[in-house]
Parts: sequence; C-alpha cells; structure tokens
Amino acid sequence: MKVGIIGCGAIANIITTSIVPEDNGIEIKYFFDKDIERAENLASLAGGVAVLDFNEMLDDADLVLECASPDSVKKYAPVILEKGIDMIIMSIGAFMDIDFYNNVLKIAKVNNAKIHLPSGAVVGLDGIKAVAKFGLKEVSLVTRKSPKSLGKDIDCEEVLFEGKASDAVKEFPLNINVAATISMACNRDIDVKIIVDPNVDRNVHEITAKGDFGEFKTITMNYPCSSNPKTSMLAALSAIRLLKSFNETISVGM
Repeated sequence: MKVGIIGCGAIANIITTSIVPEDNGIEIKYFFDKDIERAENLASLAGGVAVLDFNEMLDDADLVLECASPDSVKKYAPVILEKGIDMIIMSIGAFMDIDFYNNVLKIAKVNNAKIHLPSGAVVGLDGIKAVAKFGLKEVSLVTRKSPKSLGKDIDCEEVLFEGKASDAVKEFPLNINVAATISMACNRDIDVKIIVDPNVDRNVHEITAKGDFGEFKTITMNYPCSSNPKTSMLAALSAIRLLKSFNETISVGM
C-alpha cells in the first residue's frame, strides 16, 4: 500500500518514523505541505518524495493520510475521494460541518472510497460505538489542558468553554478533535467543557457515558508531543495502529 501524507508536522513525523514497510507492506511515499521545506525534510527521512502540488501523489497513492488541519480536509478531501482514493483523516473536526460531512459522504460512496477516522487522543470509543443505538442517553467530555497547549498565558484554572461539540471545534479547531471524534462515534452533538489549568502537564480527557446499558467513564491523560504541545502523542499512535491493522488477518476490537 502506497501512502501520501498531507501535512508534515509533529503527527506526520511520528507516523512516518514508526512505519516499517518490510513489516506491514505499507510504504509512506509522498509528502505534501504548504511549507515545502517540511515536506522535503520528512521525505528525505523516509526515502520518499516531496511534492509541490498534492495532485502529483494521486495517480500512485492507494491512501492519503491527512495530518494538517480542518481547512485542509475541506480543501483536499473531496478531490481525493472523487478519484476513489481512501483517506485517513486526523482533523476530524471538519466533519462537524454537517453540509460538508454530507457532501463528502456522498462523494465517497459514489466513488467507492473509504474514510477512516482514528480514535485519536482518547480511549473508550469502542464502548461508545457499541451502545450508540442501544439506549445511550448522555455523553459528555471534559478536557483539561495546560496554558501552553491552548496558547494562553494565565496562572489560575479557568473554564474556557462549555457547550456543544460543534461550537467547541469552531473556537478551538486545532485543539479539540476529541470532541468531534466522540460525536461522530455516537452520532450526536455531545456536551463539552474545556478547562485551561496551569497545574497540569498533560492533555486530560474525561468521557462519561450513561444509558440503559449502565454507565462508564474513561480518563485519558496524554503527554503532548514535544514538538507540538497542541497534539497528544496518543493521536499519532492511534493512526499508526489503524494503518497497521489494514494488513492484519485478525483484528481485535472495533
């Protein structure tokens, strides 16, 4: 499987340096970024090809991995999917735009393309998906991050946001993909609270789900990527796990 990457930042670096073609048949070959130097550096590291125009990868790539931004998803995904090329999308917040989501879903179906959304920076999505249509009544997310992670200069805890996921991703498009991921998993606009806390050095996500099945709660405490404090290491690891699963004979979980 030949893979092209859009966005050559922290997540792309972790994924690229963790995938060994000899082990899983996955070759990360093409690299595209609006900063061509970043693409060239990562391509050099991986023995791949940096492209000035993302269309240059589409005649050869079997799958495109987006690691850039919600705006990049909206710009490039329709073109990629129209060519019948599968995608892994990291900037899941783009799908909180319902019109865009419906349009992309239609394009993918018509062209027999698949869209894969990694679990990202949280655990527990398998449980949420399992109960989504079987009596799930309430889902909420409380995210707690350091001031540095959220680009704030404060010395006391502060609630930055409290409301629906669709509004959270508009205000924090590069920080709150988790809210979008959970909403996609259970097909509802979940309740979200975002707290900036100078006393934490990790990105903390607490999910609570209640319904006819009972109740469960997960707490994920992620160390941020050293090169980008807005990104959790676990987000990159979830994409690596997804990529490797494509060639597995037995798959555990959902």
